[in-house]
Amino acid sequence: MTDKRCDPMAGIASRRDFLKLSGSALVALTLPPHLRRPGLPARLYARQVEYPRQVIGRLSELEFGQPVSFNYPWDHPASTNFLIKLNEPAGGGVGPDQNVVAFNSLCTHQGGPLAGQFHGDRGVAGPCPLHLTTFDLTRHGMVISGHATLGLPQIILETEGDDIIATGVLGLIFGYHSNLADPNA
Repeated sequence: MTDKRCDPMAGIASRRDFLKLSGSALVALTLPPHLRRPGLPARLYARQVEYPRQVIGRLSELEFGQPVSFNYPWDHPASTNFLIKLNEPAGGGVGPDQNVVAFNSLCTHQGGPLAGQFHGDRGVAGPCPLHLTTFDLTRHGMVISGHATLGLPQIILETEGDDIIATGVLGLIFGYHSNLADPNA
């Protein structure tokens, strides 16, 4: 009969082995997903979405601080936007003074209507009637105060002569998973 003894330390990792294993696991988990899966291309490209081009107004017809309402990218109440000429240059602004901008008119917190809550002289939209969020129109619609955590979706504008053309949307319109998912369909 052979004498087999049980080694109480067999199968137990040393402190050094434990640290090596846990460190390797942590590095593997924090790698971006495309580095964890072999066979993917070294470069990943951003997906670009094509929006329709739509003439929404004329530079010569805009007045300082007076918003003009329009629908884009689809004809639906949720896609009601406003075009406004501010007293100062704005991020994403067009025109000779870079002060013409457009934004969606639904608050990004809970979709409260911002219609009639524009102060072009101060470059501000709001406060939202639901929770008093205010947005800075000169800085791409970022939140000044209130409950919203996202800025207003900004309509990308171009000019051709006197025409103001909407060419896209920066940010997601409240209540939709895609700005191009037509709610009328």
